[in-house]
Amino acid sequence: MRARRFASISAGAAAAVCVAALVVTGGAVAAPLPGGLGPCVGDACPGKYPPVNNGDYAGRDNGINVYVGGDFRVREAAAEAEGRVVVLGDFDMAKRAGVSAIYNVGIAGVGSRVPPPDGADFLTTGGNVSVAARQRLVADNGVVRHAGTVTGTVDGTLRKDPDAAKPYVGLREDLRVASQCYAREGTAPRPATGTARNEGYRTLFTGDGKSALQVFTVDFDVTAANGGMQGIEFQGIPAGATILVNMVGAARTINTFTGDPGDADPINKLRERLLWNFPDATKVKIGGGTQFQGSVLIGDPGSTATITAAGMNGRFFTTGNLVHSSETTGGGGQEFHAYPFDGDLPECVSTPTTTPSSSASSSSSTTTSSSSTSPTSSSSTTTSSTTTSSSTTTSSSPTSSSSTTTSPTSTTTSSSSTTTSNSPTTSNSSATSSSTTTSSSVPSSTTPGPGVTSDTTPGQPGATTPGGGPSDSGPLASTGSEVRGLLAPGLFLLLLGGALVALTIRSRRRES
Repeated sequence: MRARRFASISAGAAAAVCVAALVVTGGAVAAPLPGGLGPCVGDACPGKYPPVNNGDYAGRDNGINVYVGGDFRVREAAAEAEGRVVVLGDFDMAKRAGVSAIYNVGIAGVGSRVPPPDGADFLTTGGNVSVAARQRLVADNGVVRHAGTVTGTVDGTLRKDPDAAKPYVGLREDLRVASQCYAREGTAPRPATGTARNEGYRTLFTGDGKSALQVFTVDFDVTAANGGMQGIEFQGIPAGATILVNMVGAARTINTFTGDPGDADPINKLRERLLWNFPDATKVKIGGGTQFQGSVLIGDPGSTATITAAGMNGRFFTTGNLVHSSETTGGGGQEFHAYPFDGDLPECVSTPTTTPSSSASSSSSTTTSSSSTSPTSSSSTTTSSTTTSSSTTTSSSPTSSSSTTTSPTSTTTSSSSTTTSNSPTTSNSSATSSSTTTSSSVPSSTTPGPGVTSDTTPGQPGATTPGGGPSDSGPLASTGSEVRGLLAPGLFLLLLGGALVALTIRSRRRES
């Protein structure tokens, strides 16, 4: 009797676990973006992200908010990029005369107010950092880690690192593959679960009301007939569903007035589970006098994306080039705001080759770094070049201020050009940065160019190891329905229950 009762309980429990797992997964295991990209990273993530505001910090996020596989160019009257920014190529800032001369990275005056931790890498570049004369790049309380030269004025802590972008290089291919996978199953388009229709004054997305992953295929521009702004509306989207919009075609434009800073617009509620995917486009433009909602993925490494929307609210990942600009008419102050993507996407074959959600390491990936610690430094630096020396240590005198002029061993300058647009913008901040540096077995040091003034403040809190956010930032974030662990114990209980039922039946037959 006891054996029979235990067998029934075991079998029932096993069935419940297996059914629950299948219900949660919808028959398939969902996955995050490559490399754990998307969610907030660290122990200080807010439980709920606030609307766009200029209040106190709501938390800290050590995840990448903007990833650029090519070059990042700031033009016209663009204002800032909140969150961590990783650029494999060059970062080039040349805004239009007559507008605010500042571009902020890391901390934004107005945004989600969930910046990276103090001392994290706010900007990482695999190439050069170039800032036009009489303009200023501000990485307030953060690090600008660069593999190439630095030209112009940078407020923040500069870290010369030949391998600055190395941890993130593999992400470019991973994102390219993922973008294709989200749009297609083999060579066929991924089946849509809903419809998208451009009605002139709006584009209406109608979901099926039940699928956990709502898929839309769009082969037209989301603009009015004359290319002007239009609304974006979603209906038939079940609570908690992920929305995947595949914008197919060689060139695509979104120009909308939908989305607001106060989270009153219905589309704002979909923000953290909405992904706009451009798998094929070599030209992408997102504009409009709006707070654009949702994360963006651009899969073609030869592409150029031009962003002139008033605000971008979500992650922005492109394998190609990015131009952050403003229109030739209308207001300036265009901004990227740091909001996570927490959706569950189709599981693709690509295996991430990087761990990019925390800041990059400055040391060689094959060696253990021998550290030479320099006090944390906060600098407003104007330099026409950077040099790499073979010295194995770097140091500075504590609590010192100096103006150094040197003749560098090598001088390289970089510049970029183009784009259009207009309008004034405002945004300012002062820079006081902190960080502890560690030199590797292939060390490097930044030698200030003529006219450099740097201040060092040892012992400033928030210091980090090379490349990275705080030591308590925790493991990479992940998303998706993590239920595979339930299936193993469920199957074990099912087998155990079945075995006990069989033993009970056999025992009763013997008794009879």
